[in-house]
Amino acid sequence: MRRPTRGRVPLLVALPSLVGLAFLLVPLVGLLARAPWSTLGTRLVGPEVGQALLLSLTCASLATVLCLVLGVPLAWLLARTELPGRGVLRALVTVPLVLPPVVGGVALLLVLGRRGLVGQYLHDWFGVSLPFTTAGVVVAEAFVAMPFLVIAVEGALRAADPRFEEAAATLGATRWVAFRRVTLPSIMPGLVAGTVLCWARALGEFGATITFAGNFPGRTTTMPLAVYLALETDPGAAIALSIVLLVVSVAVLVSLRDRWIGGAP
Repeated sequence: MRRPTRGRVPLLVALPSLVGLAFLLVPLVGLLARAPWSTLGTRLVGPEVGQALLLSLTCASLATVLCLVLGVPLAWLLARTELPGRGVLRALVTVPLVLPPVVGGVALLLVLGRRGLVGQYLHDWFGVSLPFTTAGVVVAEAFVAMPFLVIAVEGALRAADPRFEEAAATLGATRWVAFRRVTLPSIMPGLVAGTVLCWARALGEFGATITFAGNFPGRTTTMPLAVYLALETDPGAAIALSIVLLVVSVAVLVSLRDRWIGGAP
């Protein structure tokens, strides 16, 4: 099969491409250029920045665990069952991807708040109140991040050949054993990719977090919220935290390059 000939790029394509590339990269270059490199380490270990960093890593990790517990079974349901209205259900699962995060925070507040549809019973019966707590941060991050995991795992399940699971069943394996020994290894690349994307999305969440969990230093102030606050009082700290988030984002893209970008030279 002949490869397409790579000729000279037309000027009408090259100019907008270069402008678009500059539009995306110049702000990031500006961020790196204005970074306080000499005091970066000191700023990152400062009390307020350190609290936000530790809280962000902890909450993002807990939210990812929650997404794994709930999202993997949901992905299996969408991929392997003939559930009526499955297409509608899949669309609803992906709504948080396009929903403005602040709207998601309002929705969570109306459902899980002290007077919410579910939250009132949690508060009255068990004394549990999620809004404006660290647990609320985890819930808000899981809400916006779970679709990334579900989509990745569902795609992996659809690509996996179910005949291997059927063969395991004929050899006496239970459904759990077949899933653990046959299905799970075959979908592991998709599961890992979805988990990393889910964690990265949770780490960078802002709108739903500030709406549902508020902004209380040491309790709900994650890195994106700390960046927003620091812009008014300590721009250097805001830049330092922004660089951390930028490094995490680049690391995620590099680690998933072969799967999501194709790994083409």
